[in-house]
Parts: sequence; structure tokens; C-alpha cells
Amino acid sequence: MNLLEKLDAAAAARKALLPDGVGAFGIPIEEVFSATEARIGDRRVLLMGTNNYLGLTFAPECIRAAHDAIDKEGTGTTGSRMANGSYFGHRALEREFADFYQCSSGIVFTTGYQANLGVISGLVGPGDTVLIDGDSHASIYDGCILSGANIIRFKHNDMADMEKRLRRLGNSVETTLIIAEGIYSMLGDQALLADIVQLKNKYGGLLLLDEAHSLGVLGKTGQGLVEETGLLNEVDFITGTFSKSLCSIGGFCVSNHPQLEQLRYVSHPYIFTASPSPATIASTRAALELLRKGSHLRDKLWSNCRQLYSQLKEVGYKLGPDPGPVIAAVVETPGQALLLWQQLLEHNIYVNLILPPAAPEGKSLVRCSVNAAHTMEQIKYVGDTFAKLYSLINAKT
Repeated sequence: MNLLEKLDAAAAARKALLPDGVGAFGIPIEEVFSATEARIGDRRVLLMGTNNYLGLTFAPECIRAAHDAIDKEGTGTTGSRMANGSYFGHRALEREFADFYQCSSGIVFTTGYQANLGVISGLVGPGDTVLIDGDSHASIYDGCILSGANIIRFKHNDMADMEKRLRRLGNSVETTLIIAEGIYSMLGDQALLADIVQLKNKYGGLLLLDEAHSLGVLGKTGQGLVEETGLLNEVDFITGTFSKSLCSIGGFCVSNHPQLEQLRYVSHPYIFTASPSPATIASTRAALELLRKGSHLRDKLWSNCRQLYSQLKEVGYKLGPDPGPVIAAVVETPGQALLLWQQLLEHNIYVNLILPPAAPEGKSLVRCSVNAAHTMEQIKYVGDTFAKLYSLINAKT
């Protein structure tokens, strides 16, 4: 096949999963009314497919900070961090993230995807090894590929498999980077961080933890899984994103290793990408401050998570192992998942549809993202609607 024929083949594979006229991916949201409601076409829908975990997208403090930054510094930096794109706000946010994690230094990237791409490819290279969970995010896989390092996968959250692979590395473990995630984005389950740290300390290597979905969600102050488990000092590098709990766009890495600063000079995604706009940085700084003070938001988020998880589980849906802001109903076939997604939209509920190969183990997912701004009534409506649709979905086996 030539280059264009390869794209035709990909389109044919997608069409086989999705019937004509069904645009389940990239569906346009015409208007956004609040952290929980929007318009799709002529429907006013309940947003259950965003990662707005603390519900801060319309926080007055963040909006005001963004407006002030545009007025003072304009709409964009027009340059990379290495050229002309390191403004006061970028450095201030790096200091604030480092302080938040009690780390000596931090780096801000333009996207969360870029943070993983830049940190991983800057830390390891040809001849080195990355040991990653099989359910890792695409940004982790792509960072590993960009690095040229040897990629070894262990079965998702399978510590026996991880130890077997660490043991086989022998002396090369000295040049090995271990990568896990605080909360995995498909099923919402958490890394077994205590076990991972124990194996890392037994065999060696460095540990990178991606707290993208756990920042603001786990821990007393919202640091993520490192705080929830009390293992902050056992993790070498922490990456994450601004696009979930912080309701912005961007990414970060913090560490107590002084070598983190050297990544600024070897990481191509950092060197050659324009830096985040002043408004983005300003709103993120405001959101981080709200996150640090936001124990009431986390309490409300977890109340909503437990309510929806228990409703879906009681009906009979197969879910991830524990409640959390990501609650995914696992179904056997793409057809079942598509039908459930369509019917939820018919009931004015927008969720995420995830089909193979993105979904684990060849299954399909209908995934909800819960946030702190959802009311008890909204959560109950979603749970009741899932319950109403359960027999319809399972009749289509």
C-alpha cells in the first residue's frame, strides 16, 4: 500500500466499528454553559465525558487571572522556552509546582502529552531501558519510542510479572526507567505504588510517576497517589497535566534530582515547542492555588464518585476495581458500547466511547468522568439512566 492507501485502510477499519452517520469521536460541542452542561446540536446535555475533576473551568479566580494576563502580556509568547518564551509566569508556576510537591525544581511544558514525551526522551536513550505498565497512556509509549530506548512492558498492575522482568535486566537495571500512573485513564484504577517502590528499591532503576488523572483527586492536599500512599520521597520524577483538575492546558515535571534542570537543554519537545500563553499560565496558577485549598472540592468529588459507582455496580455493570473520577462500564463488543453511548446521548448525557485497540483486553468501554460540580440529582439521573439501559444493552449480545 502507498501512503494514502494506508489511510484508506485505517478509515475502513474505523467504518467497520462505527456505522455510517455516527460521529462518536470528536463530536462538536457547540456551546458550554457550565462545568456540567453544554449544547451538542440542539440538545442541552449533561457533561459526563470531560476530565474537569474539580469543576474549575468556570472558577471566577481562574477566569479573572486569564483576563488580566491577556491585558498585560498579550495572547501568546510566539517562541519556545529556550528562545523568547520564558516569561515570569512560567518560572513562577515552576516554583509553585516544586513547592507543592516539596521538590527542589520543576519544569513546565506546553501540554501534558509533551511533558511525558520530553521527560522520557530526555532521561533515556538508545541502549537504555524503560519498564512500563502495559496499560500506559499513549504519551508514555510515544516518549519511549522517541527516546530509542528498549521498551519492556509488564502486565497491568501485575507485580509478579514486573519483578520477573526486573530480575532479567541484571546489571542493565542501572540504566532503566520504571514508569507508572497514579490513576489509569481507561478503568480508573490506581498503580500499586507501594509494591512498585519496593521492587525498585530491591532491584534498582529510577521511577517516574504520571499523576495526570490523580493530581487534585488523591491525597489530603491533592498531590495525587504519592500523597495518598505517603511515598512522595520514593518517586524520582513526577509528571502531570494542567488539562484535568487544573482546567487548563500544559504539563509539568518535578523532582529532587538536580539533573532535572539539564532536561531543558536535551529535551527536543521542550526546546522546539512554543511556550504556553500568558493566559494559560495565569489561569493554571490560580487553579493550583484553589486545588491546594480545595479539600471541600475533593470531598464533593469523591461523594459523587462513590454514588455513581455504587449505582452502576448494583445494576450489574462490570466496572474497574474501585470508585474514582473515571468510571468505565466494560462491555464485550463495540456494537454494545456504541448502542449504550447513543442511548445515553438520546437521554442528554454525554460520555466517552472507547473501542479496541484503545480499550484494554479487546473490550469496549463507555466511560464517565465525574466532577465536583455535578449535583447529587445529576449523578442520580446518570445512574438511573444507565440502569434503564442495562437490559437493552445486554440483549444485544
